[in-house]
Amino acid sequence: MRQAASGDSQYIIIGKIGSTYGVKGWVKIHSFTQKHDDILKYQPWYWFNNNAWHPVTVENGKQHGKGIIIKLVGLNNPEEAGLYTGKLIATVRTKLPKLKHNEYYWSDLEGLQVIDQQGSHLGKVAYLMATGTNDVLVVKGEQEHAIPYLLGNVITSIDLAKQEIHVNWEVL
Repeated sequence: MRQAASGDSQYIIIGKIGSTYGVKGWVKIHSFTQKHDDILKYQPWYWFNNNAWHPVTVENGKQHGKGIIIKLVGLNNPEEAGLYTGKLIATVRTKLPKLKHNEYYWSDLEGLQVIDQQGSHLGKVAYLMATGTNDVLVVKGEQEHAIPYLLGNVITSIDLAKQEIHVNWEVL
């Protein structure tokens, strides 16, 4: 899950509207939640438009095959629904589950400064990606680095207050 584009940490991006589905205004959803269908639990939803967050009302939503489809209130045909393709979906942080010690939402890690064991600043976390085996921090600085998110091994410490992640990482 990512922090919302406006920089407002109250809103966490949990998915994105995909292509239309059927003729009654349904759309496919690309969920950024760990369990894809959990996105339906984190309502109300919001999207960013005209420099402000606006609530979105889900009329119906369900798992469909390996994906999620939803029907939004007011969208009744593919032409109307298609106008929202690509819009990011956010929810408020308070709707998300509380995390255990040493667990973080991706949005909390994005933008943190990454420092190696010699004290060199490698750059900031631009984004994270899931690879199946483990998540990867994509760090952009003078160079771009893909650093495995292996807490206690490669990731030696995370300090949200200082906005730092310390890593045991050799830059070749």
